[in-house]
Amino acid sequence: MSDGEQESETTGTSAKTRIGTVVSDKMDKTVVVSAERQYPHPLYEKRVSRHSKFYAHDEENECRTGDVVLIEETRPLSKKKRWRFVELIERPAAEQVEATVSPDEETDEV
Repeated sequence: MSDGEQESETTGTSAKTRIGTVVSDKMDKTVVVSAERQYPHPLYEKRVSRHSKFYAHDEENECRTGDVVLIEETRPLSKKKRWRFVELIERPAAEQVEATVSPDEETDEV
């Protein structure tokens, strides 16, 4: 099997898979995943990065923006949706912003 393909557990056929970052989760049961691929330039041999956006089906709406997910190719589900969410690989830690001044502190008025 090639690099981006693996044996599907449900159908037994090989299906393309991609690992990418969720860039939008604003739609119901749909996420937009950006996957990056790198390849050497044919003449200069420098590594070139290209991004592709995929619309993926997320049945439980569990993906959030910034998550690293595994998606798998499937039958067409809508006009643009041809992939489905398989697994959450990594969820970034939530940024906790602490207030520098607590509300208990009062300022002195002159």
